[in-house]
Amino acid sequence: MFVEKVLSGMRPTGRLHLGHYHGVLANWVKLQHEYPCLFFVADWHALTTAYDEPGTITQNTWDMVVDWLAAGVDPAQATIFIQSRVPEHAELHLLLSMMTPLGWLERVPTYKDQQEKLSHKDLTTYGFLGYPLLQAADILIYRADKVPVGDDQVPHIEFTREIARRFNHLYGREAGFEEKAIEAVKKLGSKRAKLYKELRTRYQEKGEEAALEQAHAVLDEAQSLSYGDRERLFGYLEGGGKMILAEPDALLTHASRMPGLDGQKMSKSYGNTIALREDAASITKKIRTMQTDPQRVRRTDAGDPDKCPVWQFHQIYSNDEVRDWVQQGCRSAGIGCIECKQPVIEQILKEQEPMRERARAYEDDPQLVKNIIADGCEKARRLAQETMRDVREAIGLDYS
Repeated sequence: MFVEKVLSGMRPTGRLHLGHYHGVLANWVKLQHEYPCLFFVADWHALTTAYDEPGTITQNTWDMVVDWLAAGVDPAQATIFIQSRVPEHAELHLLLSMMTPLGWLERVPTYKDQQEKLSHKDLTTYGFLGYPLLQAADILIYRADKVPVGDDQVPHIEFTREIARRFNHLYGREAGFEEKAIEAVKKLGSKRAKLYKELRTRYQEKGEEAALEQAHAVLDEAQSLSYGDRERLFGYLEGGGKMILAEPDALLTHASRMPGLDGQKMSKSYGNTIALREDAASITKKIRTMQTDPQRVRRTDAGDPDKCPVWQFHQIYSNDEVRDWVQQGCRSAGIGCIECKQPVIEQILKEQEPMRERARAYEDDPQLVKNIIADGCEKARRLAQETMRDVREAIGLDYS
């Protein structure tokens, strides 16, 4: 049985904005208290579309990690690391590429979509075609069973499941599997071994799901088993082979659609962002100068909040009482646009104050961030190396 783990990553784009916080980081902060979490900087992924401008990646990485820490991602609760500092990602990607049908990559929905969106770039590259496989390797190398994604990313998780399934089908039948499984049963101790055998028989001969669940619990309690023996016993229990790679599940997350200052999606490319650690005066100025309902030319003109970008901010930051005040005041011209914007300004500044406070130590001493990353890379690499030992052995590349 694989230990529950959550894995998620971000391409290093530099300083983050409120869209990143409400879309991803707030969820990471919540998840780190519920599961063992691994959060990584996907710097190799950045090269799939920015291969001609690599000079920005390093600084963007440090800036982004400071924003993660400022948002509340806690290195004592989660493992934070950089993809390229764990070379096992690349090794697994290479080995998986040997058995991945070309058609599987070409049918990934985002392949053609991204080519159209980034038509100014030459994306007819091997790296861009193969990035879903690198993404699969990122997940499978840690045997992560939960990947927080939005609806648009679910096909990538299904692709990863197919890759794991194909790998296990091709390589999961290790030589002498049954003999090794029988030896592993003996390591359970006489009492547990007897119960395991009874439950296995009940499941395989009568299809009792309750027996399968009970047997899983027996194996979970057997702390002295090695990882390999544990996986053999799970495979033996269900009549299969040793499971090398875990099939992950999509952990569907509801991400608030953070509007930009102009009502479009918040994005650096639109120039409509508020950064996570932006100066209070700058935030105040940006909100105060936001466009509003174009029909409301004068203070005495009635407005329609549904046509005003500021209303979208109220839906995220304001409570029911304030939202009712906005709806009534705007439609009756009882309040002006500056008055309407003030509660939004106050709530954004309130949200950002602890972020600026957390970031201060890292801004004053960048070595703290590098130490956190070094520690995270070491932890991540230990997990990755464990997986690669099993992968090499399964494929037949174990020369020890």
